[in-house]
Amino acid sequence: MVLGPLYHFKDHPFNIEMRGHFVRQTFTKFNRTPPMNWLLMLFISLLAVITILGSSSNTLRSLASSPPLPDIYTNYRKLREKAVADFSEIRSLSVGIVNPKELDLCGKESENFVPCYNVSANLQAGLQYGEEFDRHCELSRIGERCLARPPKDYKITLRWPAGKDVIWSGNVKITKDQFLSSGSMTKRLMLLEENQISFHSEDGAIVDGVKDYSRQIAEMIGLGSDMEFVQSGVRTVLDIGCGFGSFGAHLFSLKLMTVCIAAYEIFGSQVQLALERGLPAMIGSFVANQLPYPSLSYDIVHCAQCGISWHKKDGASLIEVDRVLKPGGYFVLTSPVTKSRGGGVNSKARNSLTFIEEFTKRICWSLLSQQEETFVWQKTAEISCYASRKPGDVPPLCKGEQDKQSYYQPLTSCISGTNSKRWVSIQSRPRWPTNYQLTPSDLKVHGVDADDYVEDSNYWKSAVKNYWSLLTPLIFSDHPKRPGDEDPLPPFNMVRNVMDMNAHYGGFNDALLEAGKSVWVMNVVPVRTSNSLPLILDRGFAGVLHDWCEPFPTYPRTYDMLHARGLLSHLVHNEGCNILDLFLEMDRILRPEGWVVICDKVQIIERARAITTQVRWDARMIELPSDNNQRLLVCQKPFLKK
Repeated sequence: MVLGPLYHFKDHPFNIEMRGHFVRQTFTKFNRTPPMNWLLMLFISLLAVITILGSSSNTLRSLASSPPLPDIYTNYRKLREKAVADFSEIRSLSVGIVNPKELDLCGKESENFVPCYNVSANLQAGLQYGEEFDRHCELSRIGERCLARPPKDYKITLRWPAGKDVIWSGNVKITKDQFLSSGSMTKRLMLLEENQISFHSEDGAIVDGVKDYSRQIAEMIGLGSDMEFVQSGVRTVLDIGCGFGSFGAHLFSLKLMTVCIAAYEIFGSQVQLALERGLPAMIGSFVANQLPYPSLSYDIVHCAQCGISWHKKDGASLIEVDRVLKPGGYFVLTSPVTKSRGGGVNSKARNSLTFIEEFTKRICWSLLSQQEETFVWQKTAEISCYASRKPGDVPPLCKGEQDKQSYYQPLTSCISGTNSKRWVSIQSRPRWPTNYQLTPSDLKVHGVDADDYVEDSNYWKSAVKNYWSLLTPLIFSDHPKRPGDEDPLPPFNMVRNVMDMNAHYGGFNDALLEAGKSVWVMNVVPVRTSNSLPLILDRGFAGVLHDWCEPFPTYPRTYDMLHARGLLSHLVHNEGCNILDLFLEMDRILRPEGWVVICDKVQIIERARAITTQVRWDARMIELPSDNNQRLLVCQKPFLKK
């Protein structure tokens, strides 16, 4: 089925190499770009030829009593597409865009390289006490531009939900020796076979007791079972040091958006394993700096053996948990060092536990329950608790600039969020909406116009349907076509880990879920745009602030699809941002055979299409009938093995 009027495809950039060859050689020889009046004359001539052919075909149809000749229409369509593609190439030449050279593959050392996490450079700079594993982009040197290659034994990830329980061992940086030398907990969580790592299925025997542990937490906060989390107002969970994602995978099955954060690890990364399983995760720690989330972001913050010394730095880590925790939210701490099985507590653990118990009272937390090694505190939902504090109480309430949204700023020593309009108890807000929509009163709190919000939602419902039908290699063929009745649409679980690089209100995320796609979306809000992240998090989605002039805090090959609408136009006006570097970063975090969908202004897309040649992506530029000033660029990353 030939593509209908909804989209018009440009020729593939790799297939136009010989087209306009004479034009390129002529102007390259004289080392200058063609004058615009010459280009316009050439384009008008091309249109005249198309018009004559079109009128000729109409004359033939009027003279013939039989149905129109299919070959004439086909030739007309092909000539029209060729003319549009050739004119696009001529425009590119006029602004100095030429077909650039393909970039080489990086060396083996880059297979699992994460920029901004150079431990050696951090140590040389004098960073210690855990900060050497923290994010320091200012200490990372820009090396040679090249494409990160996959490991020799890399295999395409299994589709969800099979990929949740089985991953290829060659896709993650953990060896058999590292696994065998790990603790008993690791061996209980997963089984290492010849070339696969198998995790315990939720449908079978749970050796590690994840379901029992989840039910225990639910009972400790006063619920009958963990099935009641959603009804109690719990929507989102921040899991610090998530292990291999088993707890998060279980909570995900309960419709809770659970995001794993863990510090950068050279081997056996928790974040890499969680993402490989199709679970939300990112590199993150708060040893010295705040997390890239606004105040009042999560309903539960969970730490099970996460390795944080809560009593150090005058409780700065507890203050950061309080900052991201919503009013009425819960902090769950499980650690074998807090209490031994015999009930005794060693002196180090006793000091830490005593500090936590005293400090949590100062920040208006109450200890709900304690069962063996697990403690559950609840953050107050009453502002009056802070008003009853005495002058000079530590920590104080944040004032003015201290309470503003930050991006990897130093940890604060004051209590945040008490002046926010978003100070609403999780127990008092409406129960989880089935369509993830916010009420007019919610939008008013966020300063968002209701009509603008509805218009955005309606746009994405239509756009996602069209986007999804384009995720097929058919669009890169010499005769591009949209899947029709004889070519079924891509399956609902074709992609799992999706990133919206300029998320706005999270409408793309909402539309994917409403369409029944088996995905989760990392909604990224660029730091130099209007901060809509609080709204996205209040919808129950995963999200993060990020500066796209810097690398994203994740491991290579962790996303199946990257989406960016209007991001490139935003970045071209930022000093210090290089679009080629952005595409290299996108290539680094994109899995082989993964997809990229970019929507932007015509001139920006034309430049972006040239860069896709450098990063070796298949690419197709598509016209949008609804907006002549915008183009869609659909790309697929090939599986490069050499």
